[in-house]
Amino acid sequence: MAPSAARSGADPAPTQHLNAKVVGISIAAAVGGFLFGFDTSVINGAVGALSEEFSLGAALTGFAVSSALLGCAIGAWFAGGLSNRYGRIPVMVIAAILFFASALGSGLAFGVWDLIAWRVVGGLGVGAASVIAPAYIAEVAPAKFRGRLGSLQQLAIVLGIFVALLSNALIADSAGGSSETFWFGVAAWRWMFMIEAVPAAAYGIMALFLPESPRYLIRRNQLDRASKVLYDFTGEPDVNLKIQQIRTTLEREDKESLRDLLGERFGLKPIVWLGILLSLFQQLVGINVIFYYSTTLWQSVGFDESQALLTSTITSIMNIVATIIAIVLVDRVGRRIMLLVGSAGMTISLGLMALAFSFGEVTAGSDAVSLPDPWSTIALIGANAFVMFFGATWGPLVWVLLGEIFPNRIRASALAVAAAAQWAANWTVSASFPTLSNIGLTFAYGLYAAFALLSLIFVYLWVPETKDRELEDMDSLELGRRRRDG
Repeated sequence: MAPSAARSGADPAPTQHLNAKVVGISIAAAVGGFLFGFDTSVINGAVGALSEEFSLGAALTGFAVSSALLGCAIGAWFAGGLSNRYGRIPVMVIAAILFFASALGSGLAFGVWDLIAWRVVGGLGVGAASVIAPAYIAEVAPAKFRGRLGSLQQLAIVLGIFVALLSNALIADSAGGSSETFWFGVAAWRWMFMIEAVPAAAYGIMALFLPESPRYLIRRNQLDRASKVLYDFTGEPDVNLKIQQIRTTLEREDKESLRDLLGERFGLKPIVWLGILLSLFQQLVGINVIFYYSTTLWQSVGFDESQALLTSTITSIMNIVATIIAIVLVDRVGRRIMLLVGSAGMTISLGLMALAFSFGEVTAGSDAVSLPDPWSTIALIGANAFVMFFGATWGPLVWVLLGEIFPNRIRASALAVAAAAQWAANWTVSASFPTLSNIGLTFAYGLYAAFALLSLIFVYLWVPETKDRELEDMDSLELGRRRRDG
């Protein structure tokens, strides 16, 4: 028996407790989410300047902006296998190195093609962070508090987005424009990228001091280390029993692989399809259209450019507030009811946006669409309501569910597949919006509203409640409405 396990026998606490240690390591792991948000958003402030410096056409500019998503999908796909072989902590360190290299490489790029290459490198880090942070937090968090700790990933992402927007604005304002020279004679847009090296280095250093996941340690038969993590961080009252439960759910000692995800229904296990569909619906409702194209949207309702940029920043703050609301509610209300409310709210708010833009008027001499009163106000309310409903439900809760719904033995691999699907959907939605908007904004937002309605039906029929359930109970998780609470 491990020494720390022996201590647990004298522990009078009948239930798990939340201590500062597990909060601290969860926050440290979620810094990967901060870099996730920062890296994917930082290029927004540099697009105009780098397009001018490298004399880029519209197509190449668009590819440069979206190139990081290619690395995201690849990084997510391979992160699961790497974390199973080498551990969760080494993958965090690798992600930090990728973020650091991408920040410096993008800022010092000689031309568009090496810029794209460095953006792909950063995307690899984003993809890895999108898999490893929710998996790690789920594996160290007490079941009673797993929802709010898992929601730290989404809070970190939206904070990263906000800080990227804020730092871009501060650098551009200080230099007099993103194309102007800043510190040491280097252009401001280059500093927008390079500033990311600071949190990347901090993430790597913090990761080195984090304890390894107890589930990974038990798989490697390192029981003394696992018992110490379970006792000191998770607050597990009966460490020996918990270790035995974990070992039972691991089922066998052979190496986990993607073959373990295969099943009879359309080639994959039902629980894997559940994770994939959660990821797809999170993106198919069009949330990133609001963040990637929000400036254009606000200009269409009559704002000038500076007002549009300010409103976009305010929207990102609203997203942070919504995520905090989710953290407060998720372990009290439960995942399922919050997703249902979120889907209903998104359906109505997106429907209002589609209706409002049906009254749009094309400005003479241009392709711009403007909205007359009161439809401009309705579109503004609809967009912000959509962000609030998404930010308080589907934004953070999908990451929570992806970290906890999969059985121990397939968690990392299944999460990697689901995250890769999410990045593919992100790219599809973002790349298709200009084409959809050419057809008509009513059609575009109507399509997103239809996906929000489908997500409501999907949750009602198939998504089970996981509130207060131990990760070791996920092997017996039943899908479908009739047994969703069993």
